[in-house]
Amino acid sequence: MKHILPFLLVLFVFSCKKGRDTSTESSLEPIDEMPVVIHDDSLAISPITVEEPIILKNVNVVEVEGIFRDADVSIRTLEILKDKTLAFAANKGIFGMNDLKTGMWQTSIIERDTLTLNFRATAHTSSDFFMLSIENPALLYKTGDKGRMVLVYEEQGEGVFYDAMTFWDDKDGIAIGDSVNGCISVIITRDGGATWKKLDCSQLPEAEAGEGAFAASNTNIKTLGDKAWFGTTHGNIYYTEDRGQTWQVTKTDISSEGDTQGIYSIDFYDELHGFAIGGDYKHPELNAANKIRTSDGGKTWELVAQNQKPGYSSCVQYVPRSGGQALVASSFQGVYYSTDSGNSWKEVTEAGFYALRFLNDSVAYGTGPGKIAKLTFKDSINVTY
Repeated sequence: MKHILPFLLVLFVFSCKKGRDTSTESSLEPIDEMPVVIHDDSLAISPITVEEPIILKNVNVVEVEGIFRDADVSIRTLEILKDKTLAFAANKGIFGMNDLKTGMWQTSIIERDTLTLNFRATAHTSSDFFMLSIENPALLYKTGDKGRMVLVYEEQGEGVFYDAMTFWDDKDGIAIGDSVNGCISVIITRDGGATWKKLDCSQLPEAEAGEGAFAASNTNIKTLGDKAWFGTTHGNIYYTEDRGQTWQVTKTDISSEGDTQGIYSIDFYDELHGFAIGGDYKHPELNAANKIRTSDGGKTWELVAQNQKPGYSSCVQYVPRSGGQALVASSFQGVYYSTDSGNSWKEVTEAGFYALRFLNDSVAYGTGPGKIAKLTFKDSINVTY
């Protein structure tokens, strides 16, 4: 019988499949707080129809509170689990979780043979945590019935490189990677992550030469209802309306001329309204053709905020309960906030984060080089319908 999630997680941080246990527990060191006050110059737009009141914040203050620090750990992905605890996986085979009641962190290391594993993709169901390594071989682990991290998928071969993963629900999940043998790599589970199967290229659109995805924040894939969307290095967006049974691809106007350009992150507020962001991390100041928006479920996309900040961004997320009007974009250079569905943006902190995950409409958690932080977005609240 499967144990409940809290018990699984407490166990897994102390036990690793084929690896040494280096679990540690220590007090937290805060990252420097960086409250920033800015003026609100957002534009008003018509709200998207929703069944509950829209909570739209005119954010003027962002408090940044460090909750984890380790200079040797580069964290690009984070999960907020069912019980609101946080779990992450990072470079050097390191993964861990926290206890929100005590503020303590526990970390462990997975080692396999002589490999040094680099985890940039994570996911979770109501009962399990998953982490997927990049590069060859790709190794996908999940929590097992006894709390140990169990290897459930392995793939070896030239060009193998997985970038992101997520779940539709407790049964169906998906991970995507760079193209191999002429198509983007897609693996899917239908049994809660116990087994995974790679889609044959006959089930996918033909990839462009050298097409892949970015493993920058685990946010270049999004599932909602039965649908899923993911963006690629070539500015293409793949989407499915039947949980990966069939696929279509749309070419967007996101700039993708260079190897470090393309779509880095994508999010959807509902099944129609979505946003994607990219740029060039080697030239983060460039802000032309790096922000696109859809209102028809990803079939067509339009460029927005042309030649306006932000430039390169590794993550974009809709703010919950904002009617699709509020968005946050982040990168190693800082965080930007929009209250008009991405038409205009304002910088709210210079603190840099690879990825953000929202707990609610006011609180998000950010990951970065050597840190995890709690971001609190503050200002007056306008309630509309």
